[in-house]
Amino acid sequence: MIAVIKTGGKQYLVREGDEIKVEKVSGEKDASLSFEVLFVSDENGENMKLGTPTLPGIAVHATVLEHGRGKKVAIIKFKRKVRYRRKTGHRQPYSKVKIAKVAP
Repeated sequence: MIAVIKTGGKQYLVREGDEIKVEKVSGEKDASLSFEVLFVSDENGENMKLGTPTLPGIAVHATVLEHGRGKKVAIIKFKRKVRYRRKTGHRQPYSKVKIAKVAP
């Protein structure tokens, strides 16, 4: 089964057994989660269901593997001719989850 889930304002195409990094979700390590399903299909694409916007009664179950922070992104502000420079950084928190089951 293939499914499109929505979490953290983004959409992810997932299969059973996939490990994906998503925006940080609440829950400790080894906690189970369920995500909203927007689209579900077989591997060969014959039985497709499209939600408006979500599919009721279908959920994707996952477990939290770890929490972490991504690579640093440099933020630079610069104004010419006035000697103004600022450099800061940002590391976005994420959660790594493993898709356990796409359940109808």
